[in-house]
Amino acid sequence: MTHPQQPWVLQAQGVHKRYSGGPQTVQVLAGIDLRLQRGHSLAITGASGSGKSTLLHLLGGLDEADAGSIEVCGRAWRSMSAAQQGQWRNLQVGFVYQFHHLLPEFSALDNVMMPLRIRRLRAAQAQQQAAALLEQVGLGQRLGHRPAELSGGERQRVALARALVTRPALLLADEPTGNLDSDSAEQVFSLLEQMVQRHGTAMVLVTHDRELAARCSSMLELHHGSLREAARAA
Repeated sequence: MTHPQQPWVLQAQGVHKRYSGGPQTVQVLAGIDLRLQRGHSLAITGASGSGKSTLLHLLGGLDEADAGSIEVCGRAWRSMSAAQQGQWRNLQVGFVYQFHHLLPEFSALDNVMMPLRIRRLRAAQAQQQAAALLEQVGLGQRLGHRPAELSGGERQRVALARALVTRPALLLADEPTGNLDSDSAEQVFSLLEQMVQRHGTAMVLVTHDRELAARCSSMLELHHGSLREAARAA
């Protein structure tokens, strides 16, 4: 699948999001603007509860903004039906979370094949692509293992392979190393960097780790609903 040749993989303009909790309304995001090209990575930092995960959900079309526009590869989420959004996500967007969200009853290979099977790719072709990507993340000998038989770092590498097996134009990563020890976190983040460079993927990384954030192409901080330049780690 070739991606549309748009100058920007991701564009967000004037994005607002608020939540109502009883009589009170909380403004979580207030006029977010950002753009991201292929092969570039953007880290978003900010205090816990500042709205980082909310923003990531909006960028991936998992939630709808109250105002503003978000486009992925030239198509606005708001312009699509729910079914069209699901298809576009499968084609263009990969997600990696703090918790791996692997299906426990399936092997590593079957978990990575899942997005390709949703795309109705033939089983043999899906298996070949999934196995190749698991090999790339160092799990070529673990294809038949279920999540419970893998370490935390290995499970997160399977989740990374699953997110990237469709060659998405955009990768959204929400604290992908948050549950890992420092060695495993370094392995997973290095793989993220390699995959972004190898496949020309655009990545938005939400993290509290400023050292990891500083390794991205650019770095912004979410503060009181707005994005601002973030100070690099000393």
